[in-house]
Amino acid sequence: MKTIFVASSGTGIGKTLVTAALAWQLRRAGKSVRILKPVISGYALESHPESDTAILLQSLERPETATTIDEISPWRFAAPLSPDMAAARENRSLDLDAIVDFCHAAAGGNEDYLLIEGVGGVMVPLTGKDTVLDWMAAVGAPALLVVGSYLGTISHTLTAAAAVRARGIAIAGIVISESEESPVPVAETRDTIARFVADVPILTLPRIPGADPWKRAPEITAVLGRG
Repeated sequence: MKTIFVASSGTGIGKTLVTAALAWQLRRAGKSVRILKPVISGYALESHPESDTAILLQSLERPETATTIDEISPWRFAAPLSPDMAAARENRSLDLDAIVDFCHAAAGGNEDYLLIEGVGGVMVPLTGKDTVLDWMAAVGAPALLVVGSYLGTISHTLTAAAAVRARGIAIAGIVISESEESPVPVAETRDTIARFVADVPILTLPRIPGADPWKRAPEITAVLGRG
């Protein structure tokens, strides 16, 4: 099984879209895929159909039941905050070892690919003392970094990439998911970032209107051969 950790430079940028698109494209190519989004905040059962977890289940064409929701996202919190803060609102806490063990157990399955989607940006606090980056390092899988094209994204992208590499994590690729407001054409942002991470494949993902955009995303599976 090949494991990819889908991470980001921030929140609300497009990790779930990229993860769902990857799963959809891999499955269309005859590969078996498992997805985990172990930690999700801003989740409420009544709004499940609009949640990231629901999108990921749909990309796998799996039924949305209590069991399948637990299989993908066992740690769910209502407040749309960093996981440590969201957990504290419910008098709960997260344990890094438990999350890592959950990911490692899934990596021992029979699927061709395991896609692990993180939460927020790479430096978002996960527990009282651990960040998402600590989680990524403990899992040890190559990272697919999803970034935006908004003003400031170049600094955010290069900072996230430097932080990831400083922990010895390989970057399989960078996907620039076009932001609603982009100060320049996405291609210019791509070319600038590429000058500083020349050894990493960079793909651009345009905004895709309508339902289920992950079904109509450009091919992004090529990056999986590099991590």
